Amino acid sequence: MADERWMMRGEYMESCNCDYLCPCIYTNPQGPATYDHCIAALLFRIDEGSSGNTRLDGLKFALVIRSGKVMADGNWVFAGVVDDSAADAQRRALSAIVSGEAGGPPALIRENLVSDYRGVEYRPIEFNLDGLKRSAVIPGVLSFEIEGVESRNRSAEPFYIDNTAHPANRRLALARAKQMRMHGFGLNLDLVGMGNNGHFAPFAWAA
Repeated sequence: MADERWMMRGEYMESCNCDYLCPCIYTNPQGPATYDHCIAALLFRIDEGSSGNTRLDGLKFALVIRSGKVMADGNWVFAGVVDDSAADAQRRALSAIVSGEAGGPPALIRENLVSDYRGVEYRPIEFNLDGLKRSAVIPGVLSFEIEGVESRNRSAEPFYIDNTAHPANRRLALARAKQMRMHGFGLNLDLVGMGNNGHFAPFAWAA
């Protein structure tokens, strides 16, 4: 599987427990997180994708992380979730990508920053887009709702931060979370009405 070339493009969104605006983004990520650690969920919807001869269109996956105070110091907890609607060949392909075994951004994360890999689970993944609003649900693992921070200069357009080192996209929309819950892979978090950090963007990966 690691020898098969793969590509995917689609939509991404995330939320973390840091206060808005997450300092990890604008410090590359050398600055301290808001709290003692950063717990983040990154959700991806594949609009077009393939791994070898296996099509991945329409499938979803998630990356779950917990870092220490400074993300660049590594020692992360890392896990993944693959859409349980995927057929067997699609599950094998996506699991290899999400786990980092097939190269690309997940491999860079796992090889350079992860000390505690907690595997990949197969679960239903709900991924919703409505204007500036985004929400995700993975039963038994996580849920969050975020909304882009609207700029007064252009109606219905969010603020953006550009030229970041983020694995999903260099340009990220800025968002605040209405709620974020994480209860999976040994991680536990409940934030409601805190306005904690969020982002969304198109993404395109290949290896």
